Amino acid sequence: MNTVKVALIGFGTIGTGVAKILLEHKERITRATGKNVELARICDKEMTRDRGIDLPEGMLTDHLDAILDDRSISVAIELVGGLDPARSIVESLLKSGKDVVTANKALLATHGSEIFDTARNCGRLIAFEAAVGGGIPIINAISTSLQANKLRQIQAIVNGTCNFILTAMEEKGTDYKHAVAEAQRLGYAEANPTLDVDGTDTAQKLAILSHLAFGVSPNWRDIPRVGIDTVEAVDIVYAKRLGYRIKLLAKADATPDGVELYVSPTLVRLHTPIAEMRDSFNIVKVVGDAVGEVVLLGRGAGEMPTASAVVGDVIDTVLGRAKMTFDTLQLWSKDRPAKTIKDPADIRGKNYLRFLVEDRPGVLAEISGILGHHGISIASVLQEETDLEEGSPVTLIIMTHAAREGDTQAAIAKIDALPWTSGKTLRMRIE
Repeated sequence: MNTVKVALIGFGTIGTGVAKILLEHKERITRATGKNVELARICDKEMTRDRGIDLPEGMLTDHLDAILDDRSISVAIELVGGLDPARSIVESLLKSGKDVVTANKALLATHGSEIFDTARNCGRLIAFEAAVGGGIPIINAISTSLQANKLRQIQAIVNGTCNFILTAMEEKGTDYKHAVAEAQRLGYAEANPTLDVDGTDTAQKLAILSHLAFGVSPNWRDIPRVGIDTVEAVDIVYAKRLGYRIKLLAKADATPDGVELYVSPTLVRLHTPIAEMRDSFNIVKVVGDAVGEVVLLGRGAGEMPTASAVVGDVIDTVLGRAKMTFDTLQLWSKDRPAKTIKDPADIRGKNYLRFLVEDRPGVLAEISGILGHHGISIASVLQEETDLEEGSPVTLIIMTHAAREGDTQAAIAKIDALPWTSGKTLRMRIE
């Protein structure tokens, strides 16, 4: 039986899960591949930390050259994360003749074209199922199973941290700050959760999904994004009263004018599949012209779900399926035809607007007038009765009909400048 040697670079939480599967389930992987897949080396700068797994003596090293110089290793798994030194590590692995499996969505979203060119020039491949959605096989679904379709739309929750926080705010009535602290305590959120809660992580994943589905190559920084750090407990209450639940939604929509892309806290109708995703679960809905709607859901993060996707890519690489897919799709290639990206200002959509205004006659009329001047019609208004004196600040909720993004932003800026409004208007999209 042929032996395929595999190396692992990055021995953190996900790396530990990958090592467990490769070492403890060799028979399962042998049945799947018909080959002896051997974890030969693990590289990490931290040599002494207890990962709760017994490694053969000499397997763990802190020298990358031990992997680069070993010509018997043909597959390398990069789980370092981030941009640097991950980019140089991946390029070095490819140039040393190794196929690369990665879960690094930041690297792909930022430097996908460069590292994929390197892989093609070296005659190697890059597999990246775990980069989006953790254990959900969405990359394989779009790149192979749905290739007979002209894809029309993607809607997704792809950040388990944000979904957990929003679920905690709804179910426990806690505020945002305490929900984040709970997510950190349970290991769902990092000590610094900024990249999750400000929408960065979700935008990077949307950039990858939109490239797979539509061929567009957006800079993830240019995707309009709003995080959940502006959402307050009162918004959770109002949304539910209006028949919605708030989710951090990533959306890509193929229109005749180009592909619409955005990440935003969004009001989603109760009892729909996306609205019902709780805690750290992720969900991706893909719409194709032949298949209609396809929904994939599951654990979007965590040691073993993500490790499952990584090892799945290793198996596909050993079998040769990943190479065929890599060569056929020509991802991040100038030769691949692509749709254009629609100007974000021209995206149309309904909006939830929360204002803090003085309770006095004429305020609602002036706000309505500004909205109307910018072509935005009102669907409904919600304002609680109050026993406060006239002129005290009160919350005003307005739901709008569909309007241009540019017009909505201009109207909000003018409303925020009024003398009887306080702070900035909170705006969320309505799906």
